Amino acid sequence: MSKLEVFAETGLKLYVLTDGDAIATALGEIGVTFERWPTRKLAPDADSDTILATYAPEIERLQKKGGYRSIDAVSVVPDHPDRATMRTNFLSEHTHAEDEVRFFVRGEGLFTLHAADRVWNVLCCEGDLMSVPAGMTHWFDMGATPNFAAIRMFVNPDGWIAAFTGSDIAERFPRYEAA
Repeated sequence: MSKLEVFAETGLKLYVLTDGDAIATALGEIGVTFERWPTRKLAPDADSDTILATYAPEIERLQKKGGYRSIDAVSVVPDHPDRATMRTNFLSEHTHAEDEVRFFVRGEGLFTLHAADRVWNVLCCEGDLMSVPAGMTHWFDMGATPNFAAIRMFVNPDGWIAAFTGSDIAERFPRYEAA
């Protein structure tokens, strides 16, 4: 189940939301898009081409709306040989020059946003679409034993490019813990 936990920068937990509409409203106040989409049946080992073909109508709609030129699907499973390196790459606070759009087709992961003097932990699950606006500081944790697949969309044809802030704030807030 999707969940939003909001903290003061000091670490004090302010509130928790689990209703999708309430999460969307709260995140909308800081410029983040959060939507719940119906999902389709996919094999656990579905490759990128299969994932993208399965969600072609949704991808096309978002592509027209956002001008995305680079679209891929990332799938990480608990025995992925590069999982530790991948996790480390995403765990430090960073920004992007463009919106970061993700649609979770399987599994879950924790996006953490640092905005409006708050830290927003967003547990994204299968069926969640999230778009973090360009320039918003954030990080992502897929956990020590990741198990998710997500469609990623970029305007930049080079795909995911991060500008790391050098802050250690990500180390002071809860990490993703698989259920």
